[in-house]
Parts: sequence; C-alpha cells; structure tokens
Amino acid sequence: MAEILLSTCNARYTHASFGLRYLFANMGDLSGRTQILEFDLSRPALDMAEAILADKPRILGLGVYIWNVSELTELVALLKRIAPKLTILLGGPEVSHESQGQRIVSLADYTICGEADLAFPKLCRDLLGGKRPLNKVIEATPPHFADILLPYAYYTKEDIAHRVIYVEASRGCPFTCEFCLSSLDIPVRNVPLEHFLLEMEKLIDRGVRQFKFVDRTFNLNASVGTAILGFFLKKIEIGLFIHFEMIPDRLPDVLKEQIKKFPSGSLQFEVGIQSLNPEVQGLISRRQNNQRTVENLRWLRAETNVHIHADLIAGLPGETLESFGAGFDELFALGPQEIQVGVLKRLRGTPIVRHDEEWEMVYGCEAPYEILSNKLIDFETMCKVKRFARYWDLLANSGRLPQSLPLLLSSGSAFDRFMHLSDWFWRKTGQAHGIALARTFELVFAYAKEHFPGSLETFAMALWRDYHREGRSDKPPWAAHFGFAGHPDGKPVAIKRGAERQSRHQGFPLGK
Repeated sequence: MAEILLSTCNARYTHASFGLRYLFANMGDLSGRTQILEFDLSRPALDMAEAILADKPRILGLGVYIWNVSELTELVALLKRIAPKLTILLGGPEVSHESQGQRIVSLADYTICGEADLAFPKLCRDLLGGKRPLNKVIEATPPHFADILLPYAYYTKEDIAHRVIYVEASRGCPFTCEFCLSSLDIPVRNVPLEHFLLEMEKLIDRGVRQFKFVDRTFNLNASVGTAILGFFLKKIEIGLFIHFEMIPDRLPDVLKEQIKKFPSGSLQFEVGIQSLNPEVQGLISRRQNNQRTVENLRWLRAETNVHIHADLIAGLPGETLESFGAGFDELFALGPQEIQVGVLKRLRGTPIVRHDEEWEMVYGCEAPYEILSNKLIDFETMCKVKRFARYWDLLANSGRLPQSLPLLLSSGSAFDRFMHLSDWFWRKTGQAHGIALARTFELVFAYAKEHFPGSLETFAMALWRDYHREGRSDKPPWAAHFGFAGHPDGKPVAIKRGAERQSRHQGFPLGK
C-alpha cells in the first residue's frame, strides 16, 4: 500500500492526467512509496473517498482544475471527516491563484501554487520526516527542464490503448491575453529537443499513435517546430495523428513546407482566434495580425490536409453580439472544419478582472465562472449565445450534417441563420443537451419544413445522406414521406471511430 497517493478527477476516462505523471516521475527516492489513482467526473465523491482510503495513504496529492473543483471540494470535506489524520496537498491551476477564501484550500492541509514538479516531492519528504511547514500556501518556483524528469515512461499500456497521450515540448507563453492563465507564464521554456524527440521515439515504439501537444505556442520557434514536424513526418506511414495549438498569424515558409507534406487525417491545429475585432483585441492585450491570420487560414484550407479547430470567445469586454457575429461569419467563410464557440470564463488570477467595473462584467460565482452578462450583452442574450454554442457543437462540430447544414446556412449571415435555428430548437425542445440522434434529425427536418427557402425534397435528400453516414439502415418518417429507399449511395458507410474526431468532418469544410 502506497504512503503517497497522487490523484485527480479527470473530465472523462479518456483523459489521462499529464500533471500526475510529471509528479510521479520526479518523486525520486519516494517513487516506490507513491501511486497514481485517477477518477473521472462520473465517480461520486463517496466512492472516490472509499477507493483512496482503501490504500491507507499518509499523504494525498490532488490536482485541482476548473472542471473538478466542485467535486474535489466535496471529496476533501468527506476525507477530513472520515480520516482527519490524512494529510491532503493541493495543486493545479484552480488553486494556484486567489487561493485565499477558497473552501477547498481551507479544508486541505497545504496548497502548492504553480508548477509543483519539484516542490511536491520536497514537501512530501518534509512531512514524512516530521517537518511541517508553517505556511499552508507554498509558492513553487518554476523549474528548468534540465532539473526535472519527463513523465512519458509512466503512461501505462492501458493509457496507450484507450486514453489521450499528452506531450509538451515547451511551457509558457510570450503573449499577454488577459483572459488566459498562460499570460502569467512568461517566458517560454523549451524541453531540450534531442531529449524530447528521444522520448517521442520511445512512445511510438510502445504503440502510441495519437499525440496531443499541450504547448501554448507550438509554432513560436520555427526551427523547433520544423524539427518536431520533421520527426513525425518520418513516421507518418504508421498512421500517426498529432494535435498542436498554433499562433494564427505566425506561419513562416519553413513550417509551411513541412505542413504541406502531412496526409489527410494526420494533423490537427487548434487555432485560437478568440476575436477578430481589433478594438476588443486591444482591450484584452491580445497581439494578433488579423490580415495575416486570415491569409494563413486560407492557405491551410487551400494547400494542406490540416484539420482546423478554430476558437472564438463570446462575452469579451467591448464585444457586442453584432461584432461577435461578424467575426463568426468571417471565420466561417474561411472554412475551418470546426469553430469552437466558447463563453468567457473568469479564470482565477487572470487580469481580465480589471475590466469588471467599466464593462459591468458579471460572472457566475461557481466554477466554471462563465460570463452571465456585461455592459453590451444582457443576461437573456448571453443565454442565447450559450445555447448557440451547444447546438453548434451538436449540429456542426459533430460532423453529422455535412451536406444538409450548409444548405440551411447558404444565404446571408451564417451566424444569424444559425442563431435563428438555435432559438427554434430551444422553443421546440427546452433542452440543449441529451437530444437523441434520431430526434436531432427529426428536428432539423421540421425546421427546414418551416424555414428552408429552397426545394424541401433537395434538402431532405441531403439530410438522408447525412443520416446514413454512420451506417444507419432504418428509414425515419421524414425520409419515407419522400419515398427514399435503401442507402442513398447504395451501401452503408463505415465511419472510423476513436480519438480522431476529425474523421467525421472529412468533406465538410464549413463556409464552402
């Protein structure tokens, strides 16, 4: 039984905790006395407490994030009632800033703020040696990569077979966007490249085929980015899939030459656009060349096989609903396979709070601290935007409607037309989650009957083709009405499933 347990509550089972594996890799002489025990949000706090205490640990380290702070607060409260002698240490972004006043921090014994790779094992040694620090909150100094061990050996066979494998070639971000925690993490620190690529080679040898980079600025350093792309390109024939976050306005020719060589289904870029409004960008200290951003997105769509996941944030100070919609339409016209519509969150420690008074920013008081209203967008409208985001995920980002949805959005403003559809969905269902697939198609057809300006039979055939993309063989009533029979292309289509979400989007360039 381990004396030290490293634990957290992941958003879902497929998310392996990168942070816990970093801590474990750096436990040194305590590694033999340490274990990792992960949960996900479906696990009740009582069940987590039982599993933790079954190992009879002396120290419990918990990784606290915006998505699990409520669940872990309940867990810590339970553990302190059941096993008050258990020493509980907290770490993670949610407790690293504004820790005073957080209930989970007051319940736990110690909280480490910042990167705890070295601070956590040191604190464990002190505690096991009978030395208890006087301060409950401990500030960790960001470590140099030369001083820490990388965690990749601690991905298990089960992780490799069933979970997302996270990797990083750097930490930090050179930008100062006020809504983002990375704005506090300056400067950028790189893993020694040769060492990093050796670890990637070992993961590939162990069977890893999908890599998700958590670097905030993959393409910041062109020579490093080129070397990493070149490494994976040499292995691409074995079916690799690599996900990067990229800076949208920085794409030098040396990177372009590498990117063009990747085949379809192998490369995904998460592109943080956030806003295309120059005034809003200025307010939030976001440095972004919009013209170059547009040029780079056009180039990626026209010249490469990259799957583009582009992010926008609604609710930023200075952004009206109309200007947000204009930005959405501009991005939609560029054709990314996904547009992630996010709602501004007031992350602890971020300087976005300096706008609270002037722009009347009102946030939820519990995680995830989403914006409720501001000076330019009232509460009712903000709720509509949140539903828009949810229905956009359901109908567009899911890749379920590659032929029929473009018909619904083919004239005028795509944002306005989809907002109309979103409002209609809400009136008809009163729900934005838990809508079954068959019911979703019925609703889309019902909406088209009322609002599609073109041939309803043409739309129904497009919807019929979309319905059968996943190999469905049944005939819903709306299809029977038009006399459609059998599969529209003669045989079912087998859609590859797995972590490569983009496989569902092939052939559905938004805005084209």
